[in-house]
Amino acid sequence: MASDPPDKSPPLAVAVLISGSGSNLQALIDAQQAGELPIDIRVVISNRADAYGLTRAANAGIETKVLSHKGFPSRAEYDQALAALLREFDPGLVVLAGFMRILTPELVARFHGRMFNIHPSLLPKYPGLHTHQRALDAGDAEHGATVHFVTDELDGGPRVLQARVPVLPGDDAERLAARVLEQEHRIYPLAVRWFATGRLRLDHAGRVLLDGRVLTEPADLADIARD
Repeated sequence: MASDPPDKSPPLAVAVLISGSGSNLQALIDAQQAGELPIDIRVVISNRADAYGLTRAANAGIETKVLSHKGFPSRAEYDQALAALLREFDPGLVVLAGFMRILTPELVARFHGRMFNIHPSLLPKYPGLHTHQRALDAGDAEHGATVHFVTDELDGGPRVLQARVPVLPGDDAERLAARVLEQEHRIYPLAVRWFATGRLRLDHAGRVLLDGRVLTEPADLADIARD
């Protein structure tokens, strides 16, 4: 893979949506603070006031907002309020980092080609929940994580980047999840960097382009490490 080109443009405005501990958020914060990510995380939004990721953001001096889904009569009305809140920060990229809400097609369409998610499986395998146990139950030899663009298909958007881990003898879901999470913390900042530096985009046909080439399969972290 080519290296990132020199870029003197302003950092990309990013909004991060969370519901929990925010470890992938922390990976992005760490990479930004280390000068590895040309982004400006303008806001971290959670649907839960007790999400520890809000503390992570506050510790880094990032503005936080809580928009609880409770009290909204419908998913559509919550997403309308969320879209209005996001517009206040004008993000060039919206990053879902453990945001445990299914987004409406209308919200997804507002950020088409500008919204990422990370999922703990080698998509298209195991969309949805309990991915680690499902991989174990299936007897898979490997498991992993996927960064993808968000569409209105649950965990079904165009895939960008994957990392793989072996399934080891004696693994349970917790041990397997911990190894996958380590890889998530590697691939999410990398995919965000590609996007922020203009190397990665989604075209009008829904194809992922990296360095001007169509990715018919997601990039693999192991291959990148060998380059």
